[in-house]
Amino acid sequence: MPKNPNVKRVMVIGSGPIVIGQAAEFDYAGTQACRSLKEEGVEVILVNSNPATIMTDKDIADKVYIEPLTVKVLEQIIEKEKPDSILPTLGGQAGLNLGMELEESGFLAAHGVTLLGTTAATIRNAEGRQEFKDLMERIGEPCAASKVVENVEDGIEFTNTIGYPVVLRPAYTLGGSGGGIAHNQVELEEILENGLRLSRVGQVLVERCIAGWKEIEYEVMRDSAGNCITVCNMENIDPVGVHTGDSIVVAPSQTLSDKEYQMLRTSALNIINELKITGGCNVQFALHPTSFEYCVIEVNPRVSRSSALASKATGYPIAKVAAKIALGYTLDEIKNAITQKTYASFEPTLDYCVVKIPRLPFDKFITAKRTLTTQMKATGEVMSICDNFEGALMKAIRSLEQHVDCLLSYDFSALSQEELRERLKVVDDQRIWVIAEALRKGISYEEIHEITMIDVWFIDKLAILVEMEEALKTKELTPELLKEAKRIEFPDNVIARLTGKTEEEIKQMRQQNGIKAVYKMVDTCAAEFAASTPYYYSVYGGECEAAEGAEKTRKKVLVLGSGPIRIGQGIEFDYCSVHATWAFSKAGYETIIINNNPETVSTDFDIADKLYFEPLTPEDVESIVNIEHPDGAVVQFGGQTAIKLTESLMKMGVPILGTKAEDVDAAEDRELFDEILEQTGIPRAAGGTVYTAEEAKAVANRLGYPVLVRPSYVLGGQGMQIAISDSEIEEFMEIINRIAQDHPILVDKYLQGKEIEVDAVCDGTDILIPGIMEHIERTGVHSGDSISVYPAHTIGKIVKDKIAEYTRRLAMALHVKGLINIQFIAIGEDVYVIEVNPRSSRTVPYISKVTGIPIVDLATEVIIGKTIKELGYKPGLQPEAEYYAIKMPVFSFEKIRGAEISLGPEMKSTGECLGIAKTFNEALYKAFLGAGVNLPKYKNLIMTVKDADKGEAIEIGRRFEKLGYTIYATRSTAAALNEAGVKARKVNKISQESPTVMDLILGHKIDLVIDTPTQGRDKTRDGFLIRRTSIETGVNVITAMDTARALVTSLENNEKDEQLTLVDIATL
Repeated sequence: MPKNPNVKRVMVIGSGPIVIGQAAEFDYAGTQACRSLKEEGVEVILVNSNPATIMTDKDIADKVYIEPLTVKVLEQIIEKEKPDSILPTLGGQAGLNLGMELEESGFLAAHGVTLLGTTAATIRNAEGRQEFKDLMERIGEPCAASKVVENVEDGIEFTNTIGYPVVLRPAYTLGGSGGGIAHNQVELEEILENGLRLSRVGQVLVERCIAGWKEIEYEVMRDSAGNCITVCNMENIDPVGVHTGDSIVVAPSQTLSDKEYQMLRTSALNIINELKITGGCNVQFALHPTSFEYCVIEVNPRVSRSSALASKATGYPIAKVAAKIALGYTLDEIKNAITQKTYASFEPTLDYCVVKIPRLPFDKFITAKRTLTTQMKATGEVMSICDNFEGALMKAIRSLEQHVDCLLSYDFSALSQEELRERLKVVDDQRIWVIAEALRKGISYEEIHEITMIDVWFIDKLAILVEMEEALKTKELTPELLKEAKRIEFPDNVIARLTGKTEEEIKQMRQQNGIKAVYKMVDTCAAEFAASTPYYYSVYGGECEAAEGAEKTRKKVLVLGSGPIRIGQGIEFDYCSVHATWAFSKAGYETIIINNNPETVSTDFDIADKLYFEPLTPEDVESIVNIEHPDGAVVQFGGQTAIKLTESLMKMGVPILGTKAEDVDAAEDRELFDEILEQTGIPRAAGGTVYTAEEAKAVANRLGYPVLVRPSYVLGGQGMQIAISDSEIEEFMEIINRIAQDHPILVDKYLQGKEIEVDAVCDGTDILIPGIMEHIERTGVHSGDSISVYPAHTIGKIVKDKIAEYTRRLAMALHVKGLINIQFIAIGEDVYVIEVNPRSSRTVPYISKVTGIPIVDLATEVIIGKTIKELGYKPGLQPEAEYYAIKMPVFSFEKIRGAEISLGPEMKSTGECLGIAKTFNEALYKAFLGAGVNLPKYKNLIMTVKDADKGEAIEIGRRFEKLGYTIYATRSTAAALNEAGVKARKVNKISQESPTVMDLILGHKIDLVIDTPTQGRDKTRDGFLIRRTSIETGVNVITAMDTARALVTSLENNEKDEQLTLVDIATL
């Protein structure tokens, strides 16, 4: 049936800040859906607290509210905007839960608002663990033996009847939060306690553990008329027991017989019909490896991480179709946007193989446990496409940017057969490398399968790669052998390393024998219908489908993407890439994107004229350049990933558009940069460049401690540390030098002042600064982890003018064309430069949205040759807005066991949210609310601070006491507080007798822990344990005095509890 005429104004709920388990895939789905709704002439009102995404851009929806995602805020927006319907299935678990709460409280009915897409009853049946189980029993679909419990005792009693191990899954949580596998009663009690706390309804499902079965997913669509199709089915290489977000996934499934495939497909369609789902849905199955027994694990009645992968793998735009179904269309009325001929009711078939590998954050958290369980830990993922599984796996491995390029990258050769058998039992991110070593040592397929339960088919494919390594090492490199190595995607540098030749020789041998990459189109209908999407992957052998000889009418520009999302290089860079692409298209260029991240908007089929789904390495990029011959490439929008490719692109003869490569180097290279600062007369902290620990200690002693130690050419402050003694310098240098450094290491005097940040556009003569941002935390906390305020509210005109002038001088001296990001320190009225990055930065989306100045689009126009004046802007610092916008970092520490959470110069946050209001205090309150800090609850807090912070602790303690808080403190902190007349109860350190700090935290009655760590990285210290325990029991932890002051300010103003002011940023 055609579109429902009653739907005119739709409110779309976004997924909020990016956390582990709920990442960029919802930005991609939400953006696609909003565009799809606007095509139909529906007015879209968007609410999402995340300023870094494309979804919260003013061109995507008619009204954009970057406000905290809480029921109260949504109620206010509904009262103000009066939508007729609300779409909750595009905002991940956050959106779904909010939609449910509004429906259950009767608020939607009272205001005449309908839930679009899947109904509340359906969501309840799929998400409520007990309802889902009852429904499955009713239609005869098998589930694992299980029971929903609401307290720990019932959990223990039920487990004793079915036996250990058991899997625990809290209801209504995302990314397996709070879940896990318990092998004994101690583990059971611990996981249950945590899970019951995290669940919105206080329920946890305890079920028989089917770890070791195959995990298979089906992505299905259904419309209101009951038409169903399966879009894609996927198989996890890791068996049940590892969260699908942390598994290596292959699509389509490779090891199922036709009978198994059809059996599960029938079951999936049966389930969504029974649930009456309208839109996209994801069904997860566990399949017994040898018999035909299977169980339904769970159903997600919403767009999910897997649907982003399925969309990119098949080219079927799930979110777009789901939005149209929500408006009342049926599948046979919706045209497939990609083929333009077939309808959405046509099932895609794949003639290629897709592999997804998760990007795990263990390189950031050195102390964390690497094991993978049912709780997700990955921050992002990469996807690759090839015509064979081995090739797709090799491409995905080198797309990760984790210093791995083949199955030899992690070295386990020192382990004996016995040790390898033990190591195979450990489920972690290095497992396929361990399997490869086990194969080299002659352990049989069967034995590896028995230990890991990974299907023998996959083990055999790994063996093919291992055999190729062996052949390259021992045999003569003939054209035939080279051809076969390239067919399974061995990169030239690996072939060179194994054969003892140079990369250049391998390249020449390929050229002489005509072995080159050709590009195939992603064709959703396996060539039954012509697809018109230019969406390519490379293979060796066969015909090239990316037309070479086409007449060039427009100039071609290559936009390099930013690869997988990781801490330090997030969705912000995807935002910049997409905006740059749109701006180039508008200016009449043909645009080409290279990227390998399936979760983002930049890899959507209709963003660029051509999309290459490929690894971002010099060799892979060169193969594309040889076919496309672009007129120029842009590297300043893709983060460090794109910047690293600059030199290689120049060697290939591709002009770099915008700031020249040598100027980018001048900003990174210490000596060149010092010269520039001298010419321009700008002060900076004293420092030096070193390569060894001895040199580092010499510089540090000359400057005097504390000093800042960091490698050059990194993003997100990777490897940066503040050192206070010689022994710490030795420790940090060792960690940095674990990975070979081509560039020197910098040692600077550590200055403590206000950190201030600026993004600017420069056209070669003038600069444009949209606004100055000031960090609440003083220097020493990475800019991505600190609370950032626009407009800067505590610095005077003298400092602001200095900053604008210094920015102008630096941009001129570095000949910047495009974007530049500079960080300053202000101490009194003196301003020092910390660092300069002549590229887009993490704050670009945020500053663009809150000032209404689209700086990426302007930078792109400038790169093409326009000037700031021609674009209609007055150069210099722009006038300040009459409201405050505060960016608050959001962390995912509870997901990563054993990670150190105290903040320092290395970035640790995964996402951010925004508070925007007329007053500073309200904006701050909103920012904390958006980040999930919703206080007060019990009005108890624990303080334990280092000696240097005791003075500030007294003032903050006094303010918390006024708010009615009871303060608990460890010995010396308590003494300092009581002496100053602030009542504090003394509690014992962990090693002393009960009651200790730990007992208090585990008692679940604490709102907040303020713990400022002493320097050094000792895991046995009390502080580390206190911080970890607090995070794992859901207590807010603050590790910097400035953050604590900001929080108490926000709480003092929250007491009044008036209506919040709402700001629609689409009107700014």
